[in-house]
Amino acid sequence: MGARERARELSLADLSDAELIVLVLGTGTLGEPVSRVAAALLDEHGGLDAMARAGFGQLAERKGLGEVRAMRLAAAFELGRRVAKEHVPLPWVPDSRAVHAWSRRRFDPLPHEELWVLAVDGQNRVRAARRVAVGGLHGLVVSVRDPLRFALREGASAIIAVHNHPSGDPAPSYEDLRFTEQLALAAEVVGTPLLDHVIVAGDRHRSMLDDGVLSRTPGPGLTKRGRADAAPPAGGTG
Repeated sequence: MGARERARELSLADLSDAELIVLVLGTGTLGEPVSRVAAALLDEHGGLDAMARAGFGQLAERKGLGEVRAMRLAAAFELGRRVAKEHVPLPWVPDSRAVHAWSRRRFDPLPHEELWVLAVDGQNRVRAARRVAVGGLHGLVVSVRDPLRFALREGASAIIAVHNHPSGDPAPSYEDLRFTEQLALAAEVVGTPLLDHVIVAGDRHRSMLDDGVLSRTPGPGLTKRGRADAAPPAGGTG
């Protein structure tokens, strides 16, 4: 039974990764059936997650796939990312670990950097979240005006900045530290303090508040933790 027949008889949720790719591609190439193309793509990229990170350009480089079907695949992955982002609930964020937990689903598939700003109320409940910058090959280029404009429009009591390091290393760069200091100063001027700037890298993160780059603000603020990328104490999560 082929992928189309299995989808009709069962459901899309019951299909394997390769079968779903078969449905997206539609047809194979001369001498290579679509089922073999799908299996080869997964094998060459080392699984669905890495394949989703590859993007249109890398997918299109595969011999026999072609631009049209590579575009279909890339579009399917992008739709999945957008749906996942829309269904990430806006939470209570008392500390950097909560910010990290909220951001993981947004950042994990991304091959590039993104900067998000959380607009929070006086009890650290997220009022709104917005992507304010997307990076390219050389990182993020962003002005402090962009996060503050969003915060003021949402009537935020304070803001939290969070961005990703696709390299897997959450250590802040010089540019990260400089941007944090500039944003913190500008945020104080407009009366919407920067509570934290969290850098996410897979299952690790670093917090400017936890690291002492930012001072704890008056009022509820965030709970300051120890080094966020360190292992939790034995017997608990710290």
